[in-house]
Amino acid sequence: MLLKCGYTHVTISNLDERLQGNEFAPFAWSFQDAESLSFPDSSFDYVIVHAGLHHCASPHRGLLEMYRVARKGALVFEARDSLLMKFGIALKRVPSYELHAVRDNSFRWGGVRNSCVPNFVYRWTEREVMKAIASYAPEAPHRIEFFYGISVPDERIPFSSTQGLRWLSTLMRGMIVLIGKALPKQGNQFAFYIPKPGEDGLFPWLRSRTEINMEYTATKTLGGW
Repeated sequence: MLLKCGYTHVTISNLDERLQGNEFAPFAWSFQDAESLSFPDSSFDYVIVHAGLHHCASPHRGLLEMYRVARKGALVFEARDSLLMKFGIALKRVPSYELHAVRDNSFRWGGVRNSCVPNFVYRWTEREVMKAIASYAPEAPHRIEFFYGISVPDERIPFSSTQGLRWLSTLMRGMIVLIGKALPKQGNQFAFYIPKPGEDGLFPWLRSRTEINMEYTATKTLGGW
């Protein structure tokens, strides 16, 4: 996808010692811990993660590290903690722990921090994202963009392997699609883009990211001061 979009200077990172570095050619590869990246601040224009933060011991720390090393913004593809997902978990059609990820990696890798321990699938809400970023970077307001979609997990719909009840699977599939269209936030596809504000987008009570605007404080009352 990055190649199709015309990106040429890309570094792929992962916490996997099995990789040699040429698996993502023509892109570069770097062994990195997402919760403690070795790159300096603002090292990349954009930082992207696709279904990886929930493998962190602290998904929030991974998100904030993405924000730190990005110069323009961070793009995240993860699951949303929606009512539909909670319903799927209650029906045991959606897992809370990724046992299959460890199974597919010879029961040695693929879990939390790429270990053999199946990771908890951390699912996000919009409010969680906004609070985490506002706490980490309180110098400016953030206009975070959220995106929603739905992909029907046919392999997890019950009755699909039973000839006599297969019509129930078709009915459930149709219901999932309708719910996704009527209530897009309840879908299982979720992404958000966090643009980093420039110096001209700081709160008025700041002169710079590290300096208070005394002219503002002389005429305004800051909440909590």
